[in-house]
Amino acid sequence: MSPSGLPAILGGTPVRPQGPPAWPPPDPDVLEALHQAYREGAWGKYHGAFEDRLVAALRDLHQSEHVVLCGSGTYAVELALRALRIEAGDEVLLAAYDFPGNFLNIHAVGALPVLVDIHPGNWNLAVSQVEAALRAETKAIIASHLHGGVVPMRDLMDLARARGLSVIEDAAQMPGALVQGRCAGTWGDIGILSFGGSKLLGAGRGGALVTAHAAVYQRARTIAFRGNLVSPLSELQAAVLLPQLSKLEARNHLRLDNVKTLTRLLANVPGLRPLQNPADPDTRPGYYKLGFQFDAAAFGLDRVHFVKAMRAEGIALDEGFAAQHVGRSPRRFRRGTALTESDRAHEGSIILHHPVLLGSDADLAEVAQAVAKIRAHAVAARS
Repeated sequence: MSPSGLPAILGGTPVRPQGPPAWPPPDPDVLEALHQAYREGAWGKYHGAFEDRLVAALRDLHQSEHVVLCGSGTYAVELALRALRIEAGDEVLLAAYDFPGNFLNIHAVGALPVLVDIHPGNWNLAVSQVEAALRAETKAIIASHLHGGVVPMRDLMDLARARGLSVIEDAAQMPGALVQGRCAGTWGDIGILSFGGSKLLGAGRGGALVTAHAAVYQRARTIAFRGNLVSPLSELQAAVLLPQLSKLEARNHLRLDNVKTLTRLLANVPGLRPLQNPADPDTRPGYYKLGFQFDAAAFGLDRVHFVKAMRAEGIALDEGFAAQHVGRSPRRFRRGTALTESDRAHEGSIILHHPVLLGSDADLAEVAQAVAKIRAHAVAARS
């Protein structure tokens, strides 16, 4: 349908005139951590007690012996590839729908990305298709948990072990989540965390690498150390992460409960389907973004204008990632499988930003109200 079918993107008073909830939210514990860092002079140190405490807390959360802090989650993936000795001539598998930095990190170490299609239910890596994409050059797999979807890591690790492959588990979007009975990031040979400004654990920038393997840890430390750490996490960043980490489990539970509520509120909306994981009592997803599969034809409005209308109503909704194979030279990657679902995700993925998932029932109702308002206008414009 034509954009003109939504007069001035609906007009009138927005459902949420105050706009989306702020992130990060005001937090007196974070403020106190900053004051403490100032009082102790930690803000000006290369390394200090806050970083040591953060490493200890992350070890405890993941029940993992080794943690390397660094300047970003993106760099953590590159560092992981190098620590696993991935190099030119090697191939690394990843989902064709993924954070673009993972594709680029594979190129950064000289290896070739091999794209695998995604699961039709949750638009995360389809483990059932990995086997078909393997060649002698394949050395590693990057498995990202995205938009509330999870990769069945037990199955992936069984396959990887049988084929002698390394696995990087990207848990940047769901720290503290439970995947088949284990903390996200602890199934793989290396787990990845991100502390970007919009993340569930936010410090503006920052990341971490988690591993149970002493040799991998030592290589990562050696690679990252060039007289000093080349991409460090600062004491100030560690200071503000610690109080957030202490609240992560409670917030993850609240977000999960609110996703269930919002899913019920939107259950009868044509063309709007939350990503759905296979039922598993030992899995508790995390929600940095709540992903939806959007069918423009069923909803009655194209994705661009639906997202624009939702934002005009004060709801923090965005289009998802571009698929990795779209717009790139085929010389930069290999298609490991047909990419049918990845094409669908490229056209139809939308994501709801997480702050509203810490809100009240009234906040969730406003999201559903905005969807209903836009849907009603779309239907009226077509009739």
